Amino acid sequence: MPYEINLRPLVLLSMKISYQWLRDYIHTSYDVQEISNVLTSIGLEVEAVEKVEAVPGGLKGVVIGQVMTCEKHPDADRLRITTVNLGEGEPVQIVCGAPNVATGQKVLVATIGTKLFPLEGESFVIKKGKIRGQDSMGMICAEDELGLGKSHDGIMVLDESAIPGTDAAKYLNLSEDHCIEIGLTPNRTDAFSHFGVARDLYVGIRNMEGIRKDEPVLKLPVLKELTKKSEKNSIKVSVLDSEACPRYCGMTISNIKVETSPEWLRKKLAVIGVRSINNIVDITNFVQHEIGQPLHAFDSSKIEGNEVIVRKATDGEKFLTLEGTERSLSVNDLMICDAVKPMCIAGVFGGLNSGVSEQTTSIFLESAFFHPVSVRKTAKRHGLHTDASFRFERGCDPSMTLWTLQRAAQLICEIAGGEIIVEVTDIYPVVIQPFKVDFDWSRAEALAGKKIGKEKIKNILSDLQIEVMEEDEVGLKLSVPLYRNDVQREADIVEEILRIYGYDNIDAPKGMKTSISFSPKPD
Repeated sequence: MPYEINLRPLVLLSMKISYQWLRDYIHTSYDVQEISNVLTSIGLEVEAVEKVEAVPGGLKGVVIGQVMTCEKHPDADRLRITTVNLGEGEPVQIVCGAPNVATGQKVLVATIGTKLFPLEGESFVIKKGKIRGQDSMGMICAEDELGLGKSHDGIMVLDESAIPGTDAAKYLNLSEDHCIEIGLTPNRTDAFSHFGVARDLYVGIRNMEGIRKDEPVLKLPVLKELTKKSEKNSIKVSVLDSEACPRYCGMTISNIKVETSPEWLRKKLAVIGVRSINNIVDITNFVQHEIGQPLHAFDSSKIEGNEVIVRKATDGEKFLTLEGTERSLSVNDLMICDAVKPMCIAGVFGGLNSGVSEQTTSIFLESAFFHPVSVRKTAKRHGLHTDASFRFERGCDPSMTLWTLQRAAQLICEIAGGEIIVEVTDIYPVVIQPFKVDFDWSRAEALAGKKIGKEKIKNILSDLQIEVMEEDEVGLKLSVPLYRNDVQREADIVEEILRIYGYDNIDAPKGMKTSISFSPKPD
């Protein structure tokens, strides 16, 4: 049965979306400004667009150079006088103190006027100057001086194929990005993710009147077949409160190596302001911001009795949360426990004694659908407001719970070398059904204030994945996907049609009628 959710839709919540990351799910010729305009028009109001460079300054003014000559400085044992070919014009003289500089090298050169942002210390501008009496017309750079890495052992030496004069950013493939900040009303839980925004953008580009025509392509990441091996140490799962936890999925992944995430993953999270922790935690954060479904990873070795139990806490039961605070639990708090102790406040916050660490070699990965009211009351009771509770208390999509688990498991196997242990656990005793709505053509036209046309309306509904189950002269019987838990009435359907069609395309009335009431009493 549909789950109900009570929200105050006028309170705006901020959601950060990476433009480049968004394009992983929607292929369109629209640039960032056009995308921002469409998003705002369909109700995902773009409050700001901030340019994000791969490294501070974007390496503007840094080019590839080739060291033509390299001689010892006459007045300094540790300095070298070099002449460097920058691809055009005469070679320039640069005094360099790096121990590894040598003739023939391809190097990165900060030219006169370039502003550098080193990893440590203040930014500075490269100026023409003299070093121990010798002219120096630039700077041959090390990794840390460019903000590319921590190394300061010597200058960066490039591959011999590097071409002098090429911009460093182009050579290193440092693509810039834009962070799109969207002000969302709490009812739009479907847009609390990159794919959710891409899905709505796709519908808007295809159907909005008065915008540039394009043929966008929407796609989810492809799930690969996961190789499973059967072992005896699989973890048993029991759900004792199916009302607070209608669906619970989990799997054990062994032989993982917890370490720093690959660069591509760290960069995607950095653009939206999420700090990288380690590859396992980063993957759960990545998938949460990709699809909108929170995940949690437990260290399998810390699960006592090889059992996960989803139950309500006992009154006064103690629990040590991840930040080291001991909390007293209520009988209304839903907990993820093992055979002995609580491990996590369901949908809200993890525990200190069951989390992933550098020593972790096997994890139990959880993806669940927790009832929004249960999570909201617990989060408020303990004053804990996390990215996970933010989504759960507004309503996630129960139909994506298993897919999200498999997506995260695939990335963990690819990035952390994991292996899946036995089959996935999926406890879903009562399948939540899509919302059913009756839609009357005449009432819809009266609400809309314009005759949009039946075929246009049906095209919009189809792209919104709202299924037409029956149709007659009076109207339609519709089935609304679970990710739109705020669309449960005919008026909600009309609103969906109007925002996609474009409110600006609804003609304003030529006149308005009103009555003026008069009261003799002073106001």
